[in-house]
Amino acid sequence: MLKITNFTNKTLKHATKGVLCVSLKKKHVWTSDNIVKSPFQDVVIPNVTVAEYVWRNLDKWPTKTAMICSVTNRQYTYEEIYKQSQVLGANLRKKFKIDNGDAVAIMLPNLPEYLTAVIGILNAGGLVTTLNPNYSAHEVQRQVSMSDTKLIFVTPEVVSTVKKALVLCKRDIPIVEVNFNGDLQEGTISFKELVEDKYVDLNILKEVKRSAEDVAFLPYSSGTTGLPKGVELTNRNIIANAEQQNKDFRFYAYTTDSHQDNLLVCLPMFHSYGLSILAVHKFSVGLKLVTLPKFHPETFVRALSKYNFNLLYLAPPIVIFLGTHPQVVSKYFEHLRCVACGAAPLPMADIERFLSKVPDNVHFSQAYGLTETGPLATAYPIGHKNYKKVGFALPNIELRVIDGNFNNVGPNKVGELLIKGPNVMKGYKENPEANKQVFVDDVWLKTGDLAEIDEFGAVTIADRLKELIKVNAFQVPPAELECVCKEHPAVYDVAVVGIPDAKSGQRPKAFIVLKENIKVSDIEILEFVAERVAPYKRIKEISFIEAIPKNPSGKILRRVLLEKYC
Repeated sequence: MLKITNFTNKTLKHATKGVLCVSLKKKHVWTSDNIVKSPFQDVVIPNVTVAEYVWRNLDKWPTKTAMICSVTNRQYTYEEIYKQSQVLGANLRKKFKIDNGDAVAIMLPNLPEYLTAVIGILNAGGLVTTLNPNYSAHEVQRQVSMSDTKLIFVTPEVVSTVKKALVLCKRDIPIVEVNFNGDLQEGTISFKELVEDKYVDLNILKEVKRSAEDVAFLPYSSGTTGLPKGVELTNRNIIANAEQQNKDFRFYAYTTDSHQDNLLVCLPMFHSYGLSILAVHKFSVGLKLVTLPKFHPETFVRALSKYNFNLLYLAPPIVIFLGTHPQVVSKYFEHLRCVACGAAPLPMADIERFLSKVPDNVHFSQAYGLTETGPLATAYPIGHKNYKKVGFALPNIELRVIDGNFNNVGPNKVGELLIKGPNVMKGYKENPEANKQVFVDDVWLKTGDLAEIDEFGAVTIADRLKELIKVNAFQVPPAELECVCKEHPAVYDVAVVGIPDAKSGQRPKAFIVLKENIKVSDIEILEFVAERVAPYKRIKEISFIEAIPKNPSGKILRRVLLEKYC
C-alpha cells in the first residue's frame, strides 16, 4: 500500500528533494473479486452545501486576495466576495424569484467575478449551469431549454448571441451583464448594481432549503451518441472531490498570515476541470486565483512573468505551448512547485520539453477524470515521477476494469474502466435511458475509456473507447456534428471522425454522402456548420463519398473510414 505522510508547507516545498516520506508497502489494493481500492485512507465528507463549504475558514484569510484578473488587475478579497455573493443571492431570490433548485446559467470567460456569480446563485438556492462564451445561438438555445434556465450571466460580447438564442427557444429570461467598461446594452441588468446593493434584505436567504444531496452544478457533457447531456453534480459530489485533494493529494501549501499560494486559472471555468478543481477547491483553501479571460500567447506570457505561480493545472495544448514558445523562459518557473495535466493524454516528448524549462524538484503528473466524476478520479501524489500513467484512485474511490462480458479482469489487463465513489454524478438530467447505459448496478460509472491497472493500483489509459474528438482538450462529439450536417438540405448521410492535427491534437473531418442529383461545394457545408457551432467544434475538412460504412445494426464504422481515407 502506498503511504504518504501528512506534511507542512516546508516539507511540501521540498517534497521532491526527498524530505517527503514516500514508500510502497506490500499490502495489495486488489480485492479477491478484482476490484481496486484506493491505496489511501478514506476522507470524511462534510454534510454541507458548496455555498457553506467554501466559507468554513473565511476567518483565517478574510483580507487576502481571492480573485485577480491578470489583464486588468481587477481584484477582490475573500471577505469582499463573501459579502457580494450574499447580496447577489438575496437579489436573485427577491427580485428575480430564483427558487430552490432553479437553474441559473453563467456564460462568462475567466473573470474575477465568476465565483461571485457561482456562490451567489447557490446562496439563492439555485443550481449553476455553465456555458462556453464561444457558443453559437443554437447551442445556447439548446442548453437553456434543456436546463430550464431562469436567468443568465453574460459579458457584453455575447449579449446579442444570447438574445438570439432566447428568440429561438421562445423564452424571456433576465440577462445580467457583467460590464465595467461602458453602458449596459438594452434589455440587460447590471451585475455591479446587484452585488453592491446596500438595501437588500439578507434575511430572505433564510428561506433557502438546500442539502448536500441536492444538485449544485449542471454542466453539459458530450456523450458518444446524441446531443450533450446535463451532468447532475450534487453538493456532496463537489465537496467529496475537494476533500479528496486535501490530504495525500494536496499540491497546495496551507494559507497562513505569511504565505499564500498563487494559482493561474487559465483553464475555462465553464468546464468542470476549471470550475471544480482550479476555482472552487482552491478558493475553499484560501489560494490567490489569478484569472486569464482567454488564452492568448502575449497575455499568458505576461501573467507568467508577473506572478510567482506555485501551482499550474494545465491541458495538453498549454503544456505544448509552454515547452515550445521562445518567450516562455525558465525564470518564470522559479517558484513553481506542482504541475498537473489532464483532459487528454500527453506524449512524453511534450512533457520532456516542458520539464526542461522548470526546476528539477517540480512535481509533474498526468491526472484523469471526467465531468461525471466531479471531475478528478486519479492522480499521482507528490514524490512520484511516472509520467505515462495517470496515478492512483483518490481516497473513497474504487475501480474496476471489465471485459466485453462485464467480467472484472485482473492486474495489467486492458478493459473498460469503471469508477465508484462519492464524487460520481447523481446522473444525467431527465435522461433515464442514458443513465441506464452509463451505470452498472446503479453505482459503477462506465467511463468509456480503455485502461489497465497495475498490481499497485496505478492506472494507465490504454486507448479511447469513446469516439469523442479532442480539439485542444475540448470534447467534440461526432454525433452532434453529424446532426448539424444533416440539417443541410443537400446531405443524405454523414460520418465525422477525428484526424491528427499538429496544433490542436485532433480536428473534425466529415465524410458526406449527398442526396441524389444534388451538387454542393465543401465550402458551403463548412460555412453552414460553422454558423451553428462553437469555433473549436467546426469541421475542418470534408470528403464526399458514395456510402458510409456501417455494421449490421447501423452503427458507423469510423475505424474503417480512418483506415481507408485518412
